[in-house]
Amino acid sequence: MYGFLVSVLILDSLVLTTAILLQAGQGGGLASLGGGAGTEQFMGGRQATTLLTKLTWWSAGTFLFLSLVLAIMSAQTSAPRSVIDTTAPPPAPVLPTPLPLQSTPQAPPPAPPPSNPSSGRRPPDR
Repeated sequence: MYGFLVSVLILDSLVLTTAILLQAGQGGGLASLGGGAGTEQFMGGRQATTLLTKLTWWSAGTFLFLSLVLAIMSAQTSAPRSVIDTTAPPPAPVLPTPLPLQSTPQAPPPAPPPSNPSSGRRPPDR
């Protein structure tokens, strides 16, 4: 049922978009209110109701109704749960990693050369 209503909502949104885009502009709109062009009537004169206007109103109402129904349906299926009520999965056991075995014994590192304490000094002047 939920999937069917979503598909009807998508179809209705396409019809609504098409109906809005096919309507002719009214010329000026709210921009003409400040300049005095439309001061005798607040939002323009009364215009004849066309088929596109009726289609726009009906599809907008249907869109809002379906959106509300789908929001209620999705809210009822996913009940909020507390974090405290949920049980956490047990932690995975930590396995000790074995140390790599040396297949061939290594020789000890070479000893550093003996340091000569007088090597860093200049020879005395004679």
